[in-house]
Amino acid sequence: MICRLPDSRRHQLSAIAPPGHAIGVWFYGKEYFILGWMAKHNIPTQGGPNGVTLVNQRSIDLLINKQAACISTQIYNEYWQVIDAGFSPSNLVVFKYSDDGGESVEDGLYVSGDRLKDPVFADKLSRFVAASLRGWSWAIDHPAEAVKIVLDNDDTHTQTERHQTRMMAEVSKLITDSSNPLGYLSPVDYERAVAVLLSSPISIISKPPDGAWTHAIYEASKKYWPR
Repeated sequence: MICRLPDSRRHQLSAIAPPGHAIGVWFYGKEYFILGWMAKHNIPTQGGPNGVTLVNQRSIDLLINKQAACISTQIYNEYWQVIDAGFSPSNLVVFKYSDDGGESVEDGLYVSGDRLKDPVFADKLSRFVAASLRGWSWAIDHPAEAVKIVLDNDDTHTQTERHQTRMMAEVSKLITDSSNPLGYLSPVDYERAVAVLLSSPISIISKPPDGAWTHAIYEASKKYWPR
């Protein structure tokens, strides 16, 4: 999450997003992690003069137009959009959820557990994972070629080489700097995400889920792409 740096120059979240301000969040699930994170800092999220208001964020415009003190961003995408819009990094404060106990499980492969009982379907998923990981590994080693493929398949003609190159570089760092193997779900990260959800005043779970993840498909994918 990035916030406009206030005149006070204080970097505490409560000072940057004080009561009465709005925080832009992608709804449809992401808000629950933010609710838990705000609760950790004792920042009410019910709106009004005594709390912040979470607003549905569809773009960086909320920050640009001063409609929100902070917005959710990904380091490889929206952060750089804000910079391209004219902001200097010195005028922004970046809060990394993972550095402050706000861990969330990001994009992954989700499937009904019952379907994994079908060996044919499970094998298809294993091959899909192997192909995906092989593709990402190739893209990391060949960023320029990967960017060209994206641009060649951009039917909207809105993407730019500069933006895609920057995104490829940032995603590569996220992968190569991680202590986990490419495509591997860390049980520790998962448990932290569950803890954040359970601490949220409005949560979508009431207890730790049972059987919510598996490494079976990841392990089986090694048959098709050894590493």
